[in-house]
Amino acid sequence: MRTLRTPDERFAELPGFDHAVGYGEVPDGDGGALRMAYVSAGPRDGAPVLLLHGEPSWSYLYRTVIPPLVEAGLRAVAVDLVGFGRSDKPAEVADHSYARHVEWVRALAFDVLDLREVTMVGQDWGGLIGLRLVAEHGDRFARAVAANTGLVTGDQEMPEVWHRFREAVRAADTLDVGRAVQNGCVKPLTEQARAAYDAPFPDETFKAGPRAMPGLVPITPDDPATEANRAAWVALSRWRKPFLVAFSDSDPITGPMASVLAKVVPGAHGIQHPTITGAGHFLQEDAGEVLGAEIVKFVRAGQ
Repeated sequence: MRTLRTPDERFAELPGFDHAVGYGEVPDGDGGALRMAYVSAGPRDGAPVLLLHGEPSWSYLYRTVIPPLVEAGLRAVAVDLVGFGRSDKPAEVADHSYARHVEWVRALAFDVLDLREVTMVGQDWGGLIGLRLVAEHGDRFARAVAANTGLVTGDQEMPEVWHRFREAVRAADTLDVGRAVQNGCVKPLTEQARAAYDAPFPDETFKAGPRAMPGLVPITPDDPATEANRAAWVALSRWRKPFLVAFSDSDPITGPMASVLAKVVPGAHGIQHPTITGAGHFLQEDAGEVLGAEIVKFVRAGQ
């Protein structure tokens, strides 16, 4: 597997995101290894909160979510998915698969970092991956937070806005990552924030990950990931540990999934699930402090 690594100087100026960066090697699934990046903030003995971003962002997305967690004594661990952020970037779209991304995050979180009693927070692809991990490795998790995400099997039709996004990514000669993030927000990005989302990708050769991800979402019942996701739904339908559904009020892509998760997952029953107002698909960008406070409240309720 041929990989690319974004030069460190691309991340030299990231206002509000100056946490020390950690790295861990995970098997690439092709006989080699990949370096994955993460930031860990807060006490090392604090209860771990695993923050998983989606497409086409990176851990920078959680920069305003992290401070409330740290102030509460929690350990925030924000991962860069393979192909994103400071993590290595397989150069070919075909190098990416749903199963590989689940395994890459599992290997980093459990084999490298040995996280236990984890609170999983997943948004967008972070939830597609994180909910699989919760379902398949439930003993490692204390609770879970689904934030503008879901677990797609291909058995239901995706909204038209998502199909338009998928086609736009497929057809674009130049993939404007900063613009894609802005399009998923209610509030305007600052120039610095937009530059930060572009930073991991010096040119088009680095963007196989963002280009691959829309095509990996199961949209037909015979998708390679369908059976594993169906099995995950079965496991989640038996999940009795606390499960918070923290969606925004303005996400046309994942919004309908909120009520499904709240109904199907037993651990979500009897919990007051917040609706985070004034926020779009990337609710961490629009209302990160609010999401952070909701996570803290949720964790404290179970301690």
